[in-house]
Amino acid sequence: MPDVITLGETMVLFAPLEPGPLRYARRFEMRFGGAESNFAIGIVRLGFSAGWISRLGDDEFGRYIFAQLRGEGVDVSQVKFDPDAPTGLFFKELGRPGGTRVYYYRRHSAASRLSPDDLDEGYFAGARWLHLTGITPALSAPCRAAVGAALGLARRFGLTVSFDPNLRLKLWPLATARRVLVPLLQQADLVLGGHEELCLLLDKPAPEAAAEALLAAGVRVVAFKLGAEGALVMTASSRDRVPAFPVPEVVDPVGAGDAFDAGFVAGQLLGWTPAEAARLGNACGALMVSVRGDYEALPTLAEAQAFMAGRLPPAR
Repeated sequence: MPDVITLGETMVLFAPLEPGPLRYARRFEMRFGGAESNFAIGIVRLGFSAGWISRLGDDEFGRYIFAQLRGEGVDVSQVKFDPDAPTGLFFKELGRPGGTRVYYYRRHSAASRLSPDDLDEGYFAGARWLHLTGITPALSAPCRAAVGAALGLARRFGLTVSFDPNLRLKLWPLATARRVLVPLLQQADLVLGGHEELCLLLDKPAPEAAAEALLAAGVRVVAFKLGAEGALVMTASSRDRVPAFPVPEVVDPVGAGDAFDAGFVAGQLLGWTPAEAARLGNACGALMVSVRGDYEALPTLAEAQAFMAGRLPPAR
């Protein structure tokens, strides 16, 4: 059984080879991406085993994602192929004002049909950690139920739970997101999120106030991802600002948050303090943004430690 379990949607990505509006793009490369599968790959590269639970369309795109994740060492034994729904797609648009834009084609996808019936109790019984994101409950009512069931199984079998809200207002309105996600966040042991999204969800003016609300509800650790400013990590007895690692150029910011999550969780599994785990998360995020792609630059633990020691520069 894997050390870490996660569940959610992964889609095929079409990325243009040249920057500019998509209407002028003529050549694309096919990749894949999803917050939870990015995280799972990061966990595997950092030396732990990870399992990803999802549904894929019984189509060429689904088989591509399945094979790629299996090739990355992620356990895909709990993935089901759905003959009645397609694998989701998304497109990146590069070089536009405001940075990278992403366009999703995921409505009624196979992953949106994920439900509690897709969860195997025995699979959870042998694991140590469950990582969830707020994307999955936004996809559909069955997905929402699956996240709730996964939390229940984690509590039943003693897994540590981390939750990244990954707020996507393209998927649901803020009022609905608050109603659904805040109770889920309050059930987690660790909350890992961007400071803006957590303040927005919790209706708090500053990260410290948002963290205090979560800690008061029983969350053990709250880690705010602050981008170029690093991370703020708070517990009931500590508050640490962990500086970021500078990179010469941010080539592609997509996947940096997932890399941070993987680094933080791996650090906790290694027995490190929350501040030390955040430093590893910052290193993983810095290495990610220096290369194009959603997961390709995720480091091994040796690479991350060399980078933190100044022996491995980010890509140029």
